[in-house]
Amino acid sequence: MEHAFGSSDPFSLGVEEELFLVDPVTGRQVNASEAVQERLGPVQGTVERELHACQVELITDVCRNAAGAVGLLGGLRRAVLETGAGLLGSGTHPSAIEGEAEITDKARYERIHDLLGDAVATPVAGLHIHVGMPDPETAIRAFNGLRSHLPLLQALGANSPFRHGRYTGLASAREVTVRGWPRSGVPRAMRDFADFAGAVELLTRAADVPDYTWFWWKLRPHPRLGTVEVRALDAQAPLEDIAGLVALTHCLARHAAEADPEPEPANEVLEEGMFRAARYGVLARLPDAEGSLRPVGELLEHRLELVSGQARELGCTAELEGLRTLLGRGGGAGRQRSAFEIAGMDGLLRDISGLTGASAAE
Repeated sequence: MEHAFGSSDPFSLGVEEELFLVDPVTGRQVNASEAVQERLGPVQGTVERELHACQVELITDVCRNAAGAVGLLGGLRRAVLETGAGLLGSGTHPSAIEGEAEITDKARYERIHDLLGDAVATPVAGLHIHVGMPDPETAIRAFNGLRSHLPLLQALGANSPFRHGRYTGLASAREVTVRGWPRSGVPRAMRDFADFAGAVELLTRAADVPDYTWFWWKLRPHPRLGTVEVRALDAQAPLEDIAGLVALTHCLARHAAEADPEPEPANEVLEEGMFRAARYGVLARLPDAEGSLRPVGELLEHRLELVSGQARELGCTAELEGLRTLLGRGGGAGRQRSAFEIAGMDGLLRDISGLTGASAAE
């Protein structure tokens, strides 16, 4: 398998966020990605249309750390807002009815719709974090090491308690929605890069898809970009929340790449952790390797201590501190529930859209 590992600085960073396009006054979902792209001015980074016409994907250039990536995302958000569209950062749009979102007229997206049918009737929006790797084997080592951290990252990033106009009882309705897609879970650990290449060859043939970019795994090596990509987090509204989540993911990826390998979590325990993270968010108790349940706050403190050295090297100590603030207010899901309890659905949409737009201010 050809790859681009080592083509950029080791442990460089790139971030992609999928955001909903909305009416800038009401926060209601609109199918406007083509019109937005036509009206965009010059940007640093990339704005792409997504699977659904009610979304755009904002893609940073290669960055050194979380602060650099968040700065670029702020500029990209501003560029979209200047077209007249509103933006809403959430894993699902809280009020949009199933079937309202149109499929974007690109061959890839039409093929996805053909393959998955109504599994893609509800749009979902994620935050994807790429960490550059110096070589293929380091990428696999980081990939394997990151698997055990995914439940914590998903719990901290849970930001979609509402779907189709109702409270779901979940912290991340996005995660439960995506479970209906094939090739969307957490893949097994890989022995080495050759094992990964063989698994990709087998699965692309079995799924009748062109390549591994049709695997919507929560975590995957991305040889074409030379990165390991974490895909388990919901889209966020405030950029400061993104900064903390990106910083922690960046540090954990570097730690996993450089530290001695640890025992792999049992797949069954990891799967249970992923569901508990989606169900309860930052209020979850997540299983450790022995199956004992530990609060998210305790696990976060452990991880912050684990990566303190990497945080200093990467210059993201301040961003990591923001995760304690995120935890204290109940995460994105807690913020959405609070807004809904005070002002109902219309107030919730205004709140999330306002937070997403305010984060783009100069």
